[in-house]
Amino acid sequence: MASSPSLFLLAVLLALVSWQATAYDPSPLQDFCVADMKSPVRVNGFPCKDPMAVNPEDFFNPAMLDQPRDTKNSKVGSNVTNINVINFPGLNTLGISLARIDYGPLGVNTPHIHPRATELLTVLEGTLYLGFVTSNPNRLFSRVVKKGDVFVFPKAMIHFQMNLAHDKPAAALSSLSSQNPGVISIANAVFGSNPPISDDVLATAFQVEKKLIDWLQSQFWENNHY
Repeated sequence: MASSPSLFLLAVLLALVSWQATAYDPSPLQDFCVADMKSPVRVNGFPCKDPMAVNPEDFFNPAMLDQPRDTKNSKVGSNVTNINVINFPGLNTLGISLARIDYGPLGVNTPHIHPRATELLTVLEGTLYLGFVTSNPNRLFSRVVKKGDVFVFPKAMIHFQMNLAHDKPAAALSSLSSQNPGVISIANAVFGSNPPISDDVLATAFQVEKKLIDWLQSQFWENNHY
């Protein structure tokens, strides 16, 4: 039988392995790692800018998230303004990002997932119907939320929001647990991929005729995430 010190060492090693397995975004090993977007180096994330070249502007983004965005030109009636490492290099390795979501009357932020982040949504204005769907057997958790309410979407779960007002816009602020959470819009991915998924596959998956799949694949699938 293993001695107590050996068992303790084994437990420590297992804990470290478990921690590494659950860690996702790169964990900071220094005070900051402002992304060097011009570096040719390829890593999981972005390489660090020389700390001596970093200045206060690297930690600032004039996002103007207090100002509503236009939703009139969106086919789905919504506009998502993303603040992540791509347009805010100071977020690199910090495991956090932000988005403002604007909804026109009856506007929808269509079903999508963030493959690398949990999302915490705060309603800024209006009344939303929202929810997420679990992995199989696909249970729906949904409810109506109002100004000041907060709702969480677990990482990689399909989720959505809809403005319930027929005559007023709505807005929400989204906090995400990744510097670069990514987004996969379900309808776009299924019917608008390039090259397209075989209509034989989709006709079987959705149990409809291929001509309906062909029609859906011929549509313009809009990206409302900017």
